[in-house]
Amino acid sequence: MQIHTVKQGDSLWAIAQRTGVTVNQIVAANGLANPNALVVGQALVIPTASRATAAKPVIDVNAYTINAGETGAQEIQEVGRYLTYWMPFVYRVKEDGTLSTLDDTEMLRSAAAERIVPVLAITNFSSTESGTALAHTILSSKELQEKTIASILTVMKAKGYRGLNIDFENVRPSDREFYNQFLQLAVDRLHPEGYFVSSALAPKTSSDQKGLLYEAHDYEAHGRIVDFVVLMTYEWGYRKGPAQAISPLNEIKKVLDYAVTVIPRDKILMGFQIYARDWQLPFVRGQEAETFSQQEAVRRAIQHQVAIQYDPVAQSPFFRYTDSAGHRHEVWFEDARSAQAKFDLVKQYNLRGISYWVLGYPYPQNWLLLEDNFTIRKRL
Repeated sequence: MQIHTVKQGDSLWAIAQRTGVTVNQIVAANGLANPNALVVGQALVIPTASRATAAKPVIDVNAYTINAGETGAQEIQEVGRYLTYWMPFVYRVKEDGTLSTLDDTEMLRSAAAERIVPVLAITNFSSTESGTALAHTILSSKELQEKTIASILTVMKAKGYRGLNIDFENVRPSDREFYNQFLQLAVDRLHPEGYFVSSALAPKTSSDQKGLLYEAHDYEAHGRIVDFVVLMTYEWGYRKGPAQAISPLNEIKKVLDYAVTVIPRDKILMGFQIYARDWQLPFVRGQEAETFSQQEAVRRAIQHQVAIQYDPVAQSPFFRYTDSAGHRHEVWFEDARSAQAKFDLVKQYNLRGISYWVLGYPYPQNWLLLEDNFTIRKRL
């Protein structure tokens, strides 16, 4: 694969002529809606001959889904060849240690057809509740811990899940050891049944990092207890915060620099967000950014005829535009360049692989480059 950044005066026909591929190949590789509409700074994947398979590192690739039913099943089918694991988000733990329900039958069927390992994901929070009190209720009670694990095993056996992903967030710092004990209990109960256990970790850069998101996430303990972890290395560009890169490479590196000192590298999946965001400027507290696909981000740059810029520190593309009402906007997204930079990071740190949050946002460049860089392990 090659990556070409569009310059003033470029046309798809001219790029195709220079690179020895057809216009249709470039259109397909990049999901271009209009081959005559390009914008300066747009990154295009040029589908030249793939690198030798022997040279590719072998990695695990996970993806979460938030859409259920047939929609989620279709999302899995579309990119199934690139996935090792799939985690539907989410089964929420209830105060009595039981789990919420999820329409996952069709998704499980799609995962099986694509030889993807289905992983039951559980959490303590929702879109309206932080989950702090709920986590304390469950984690501080040995009885409720046991009941939660029993509920998990019941669902896993009934539906055919092969592993567990524990994503407890906003846990009180004082519940840190309780959380570690819950992880150990999960491993003690699930391993003999043939299941694996993983966890999701907030992006920490030191063991003593302060804040409700971080303090109860004990990297050393998770790295020792569970089979692998998902580092949630995204959301710096938070939808309720000011405009900035969502997954800046410089910040991800700080997290990895710490993580690899306490977690075995072959247990680390690096998080990678696959959506874009549009913030209205200036930032006003309480205002939310709009979230959409990388394809929509490029469409907006073309619509407003503004050049796409590239932040060399964050290794992320962005642009600014003014809408028809006169409001200024700033958009941060991912493209072929930023995807390649993240793949290079996985190789540099010799990690287990990548975890995508979240399916449902078309990003054809990513999947082509992923396959060009790696051999994706299939465990089924």
